[in-house]
Amino acid sequence: MINTGKLAGRTVLVTGGSRGIGKAIALKLAKDGANIVVAAKTAEPHPKLPGTIYTACEEIEKAGGKGLACIVDVRDENTVKKAVQEAVEKFGGIDILINNASAISLTGTAETEMKRYDLMHNINTRGTFLVTKECLPYLKKSSHAHVLNISPPLNMKPIWFKNHVAYTMAKYGMSMCVLGMHEEFKPFNIAVNALWPRTAIDTAAMQMLGGKESANVSRKPDIMADAAYNILIKDPKTFTGNFCIDEDVLKQAGMTDQELIQYACNPDNVANLMDDFFLDPKEKVSGDKASSGAAAAPQGEIASLFKKIESSISPQTVQKIQAVYVFNVTGEEAGLWYLDLKNGEGSCGFGEYSHKPDATFTMDSKQFFNMFTGKTKPTTAYMTGKMKIKGDLSKAIKLEGLMTSLKAKL
Repeated sequence: MINTGKLAGRTVLVTGGSRGIGKAIALKLAKDGANIVVAAKTAEPHPKLPGTIYTACEEIEKAGGKGLACIVDVRDENTVKKAVQEAVEKFGGIDILINNASAISLTGTAETEMKRYDLMHNINTRGTFLVTKECLPYLKKSSHAHVLNISPPLNMKPIWFKNHVAYTMAKYGMSMCVLGMHEEFKPFNIAVNALWPRTAIDTAAMQMLGGKESANVSRKPDIMADAAYNILIKDPKTFTGNFCIDEDVLKQAGMTDQELIQYACNPDNVANLMDDFFLDPKEKVSGDKASSGAAAAPQGEIASLFKKIESSISPQTVQKIQAVYVFNVTGEEAGLWYLDLKNGEGSCGFGEYSHKPDATFTMDSKQFFNMFTGKTKPTTAYMTGKMKIKGDLSKAIKLEGLMTSLKAKL
């Protein structure tokens, strides 16, 4: 993911930024010329963990950014307030907040000491809320305000609770902040999103849980950094409230499975990467499409049609429609297609999509082609039973107006 320079001069506060994913994101943004506030506890070298807030700032300066080291314990309101004030005094404000600081203990109910329970909830949930609260007055003043929580999508399957309910509750607290704050902050044009890895990431925490050999089944933190960068350069007015997965973000930006191999700690073991928590199983990533199980986009009239639709999408279309559509096409050119006119600058393509659709259409491939080329009206297809609609009917109706405007281009 090539740097664009869009974040030059922006001020970014990163909690837990002295190592791991937090530092990787900080360095990526620094390459744009951003000001990075490293807010973390490690001021003195740790006997078992690499890096301090000062060494992180040195790397940030070398990467092209400006650094500010702040000793912060996100559980301590005073240290958070002090760091925010120092950031504002040095850089003039805060544009972006990365809530990365987190604590983990994969223990069952009986094995979880209340001290450990309190630690996880105070850092993960309360810390995220507190730091966001303190940054909010300055985010409101920014012309490019983003909050990005390193937290998972809210997957309510019992499997993600039964073995470590305390940790899941604490981590989901960060995600619930996204759920509520993105709606609360919309009037101020502040984007609030979450980012989570598809696979295990090689960090100190991962090595603590699985030993040094865990790197063999993990990706480098760079994938999270590149995905975070791709999110943070988007327009905060249109891209908010999303629970993003790192590899999905990069694929939507045009990266191929082959290119994703660069992030594997051991490229030879790319087919055996370990899935991260809270995500439903998915086919393993492989550079070999034939063996990866990934569905290749079919050829035909519909594939050709979607290429034309893609070239016709504009930010204005996204702003007007604000909906994600999924098309379950049957018949000669059967397959699943999506049209995202809600997130970022819009996108469309073949296969399952990471965002929840507002409306799902089921129809024959011939009917689909006729509808998009203006030979059949969507309302007529729906009323005659040739097309079924599931989801928000008001959003589905918007698609008819879109088809009319696209007809001349298609």
